[in-house]
Amino acid sequence: MDIEKILSISSSGLEAQRVRMNIIASNLANVQSTRTPEGGPYRRKDVVFAEVLDNMLEKGASGVKVSGVVEDRRPFQVVYDPQHPDANDEGYVQLPNVNLLEEMVNMMSASRSYEANVTAINAAKGMAQKALEIGR
Repeated sequence: MDIEKILSISSSGLEAQRVRMNIIASNLANVQSTRTPEGGPYRRKDVVFAEVLDNMLEKGASGVKVSGVVEDRRPFQVVYDPQHPDANDEGYVQLPNVNLLEEMVNMMSASRSYEANVTAINAAKGMAQKALEIGR
């Protein structure tokens, strides 16, 4: 595998994990949002990754991309809070379907994936430098 291919694959992974981190940050920022422009509480979002294939089938995969952002269809949390401005006639409020613990685990996973791609890029750069030194 050539150095350019390694850099291309790892940079696509960096971009995908950056988008994932932004979505996770949005979920965390809206963990208490009971009212959105669409109506109702904030609905958790998640990214969907897709493999990017090379033009020539024998070369295999050449990276990853974000193929979409989907809303989590799990039910909202319902709590009794009759003083809340968004409470219904019975005093119940629908809260977002964001699980703080799940989001933190996803953030750690995205961060580790990002770090792994940076490490791969640095290793490829190191190999390229060594190859240049051999040519002297």
